[in-house]
Amino acid sequence: MISRWQWVVGQVVRKLWFRTALFALAAVITALLSIAFKSLIPVSVSVKVGAEAVDNILNILASSMLAVTTFSLSIMVAAYGSATTSVTPRATRLVVEDSTTQNVLATFIGTFLFSLVGIVALNMGAYGEQGRVILFVVTLGVIALIVITLLRWIQHLTALGRVGETTSRVEKAAQQALLARAQAPYLGGFPWLESSQQPASTLALYPQCVGYVEHVDISKLASALNGSDDHVWLVAQPGSFVHPTRPVLYVTSGCTHEQKQQLLAAISISDVRSFYQDPRFCLSVLAEIACRALSPAVNDPGTAIDVIGRAVRVLSQYADAIPEHAEVTYPNVHVAPLAVDSLFDDIFSPIARDGAALREIPLRLLKSLSLLAQGWPEHYATATHCHVQEVMLYIARENYIDSDRQLLKETCQRLFPAVQV
Repeated sequence: MISRWQWVVGQVVRKLWFRTALFALAAVITALLSIAFKSLIPVSVSVKVGAEAVDNILNILASSMLAVTTFSLSIMVAAYGSATTSVTPRATRLVVEDSTTQNVLATFIGTFLFSLVGIVALNMGAYGEQGRVILFVVTLGVIALIVITLLRWIQHLTALGRVGETTSRVEKAAQQALLARAQAPYLGGFPWLESSQQPASTLALYPQCVGYVEHVDISKLASALNGSDDHVWLVAQPGSFVHPTRPVLYVTSGCTHEQKQQLLAAISISDVRSFYQDPRFCLSVLAEIACRALSPAVNDPGTAIDVIGRAVRVLSQYADAIPEHAEVTYPNVHVAPLAVDSLFDDIFSPIARDGAALREIPLRLLKSLSLLAQGWPEHYATATHCHVQEVMLYIARENYIDSDRQLLKETCQRLFPAVQV
């Protein structure tokens, strides 16, 4: 698990303004460097190159890049709206953090500022003949960069904000979150298997605000104990909804008031859930995409079937990555494991409920659950059997024709002989 400052840096880097600011700063510095290095260019070269055309080129770049940036921003906002209405509002955050879109806008804005600085410096006479040569060569490089960026942008626009592309982004986020959790099942702490009850002789620590746990700095929890014999039990994991009336930590009675404050400071609370340390939220968003597709207004079972396949792929990769023995880096920090039942509840239960009336959805669910149970029975057998029973109960409530109902029952009996239907 990453520390708090690494997590904060990661959050900042994914912001649109950060990459745009870096590109703009680089563009301004590049334009000014032509002044600093103009003495390195011989006078004879400046005569041969004919860099007087740089004035017109910079004027064209300045006017065109402003228009292109405005147009690109309108496309980006339309893509965000499309992701919100066609997929789910929770997935919009991943679309906003799309690196290609950020690089394109940063390149356009950076080119605009580069042109402005170059025009101002030229009118001030700061370049001279030698400086014009450097500026001319750099401008040619900027033009090449713009051409490449425009080609990438045109290709990227064909998928930006589309259902399939956004669903793929959510799947990738789920994969990263689950694989990270598989590599550290207890976040580096000691396994806390009896997490349903408070340990004896411990004190409960309560948060000061209401929201979702976005990040937990396990190393800070351990360092707050100062190498003492005290222990801490993490109640609120990333994604948990916390309130001042519900404990987030249990600590031994030997902890001082200062230590308790440091322990609470290791838990970052936000108004919304985050994709990056919360696997359950990623699966919940996938389920939202499927449920929206199954709504009468959309009526797109194909998207729901696609989501089921993505969920099976993500859970399969997660099961493969779970180690036989988890490494304990912080023995004084006790962390509960990620419950498989909760993962299945997040992704399969909503789809089973909303897609029960469509024969193809329960069929795909039964086959997908069978794949997980047969592939990794030690992890998924119990959870899959419970959810198969849930699927069949939803089917029993629907008005199927006899042939469809018989098909579903026979499929269930063939794949799960132990389940009573």
